[in-house]
Amino acid sequence: MMNEVTKKTCVLVVDDHVKVLRFVEIDLRLRGFEVLTAASGDEALDLVKTANPDVMLLDIIMPEMDGCEVLKQLRAFSQLPVIAFSASPGNRDRAIRLGADSFVSKPFRPDEMARKIEELAAR
Repeated sequence: MMNEVTKKTCVLVVDDHVKVLRFVEIDLRLRGFEVLTAASGDEALDLVKTANPDVMLLDIIMPEMDGCEVLKQLRAFSQLPVIAFSASPGNRDRAIRLGADSFVSKPFRPDEMARKIEELAAR
């Protein structure tokens, strides 16, 4: 049985671009995080309910259900810390207004992202 000290921070990464998902997943795993990935908003919301991650990294621009819609639905049942990220900085204010805890512009620096995850997970 794991005690709290050895429990890894579990990060749910949500992005419709498989290459971005893989890059972020590999980088975060190398930094010692546990990583779950979702390629759609629906999948992300299901994983929040079933896997109970510690932090979500959420792409804003996605087909079908975009990150803003994910935030709206997520906030109806969860206060999971969310770092929204987008190549379009104009999405920052909307994401924060809808409940994102932080925002990072793409392309982002992996060390900056890891620091934000650690800050939110520590809350």
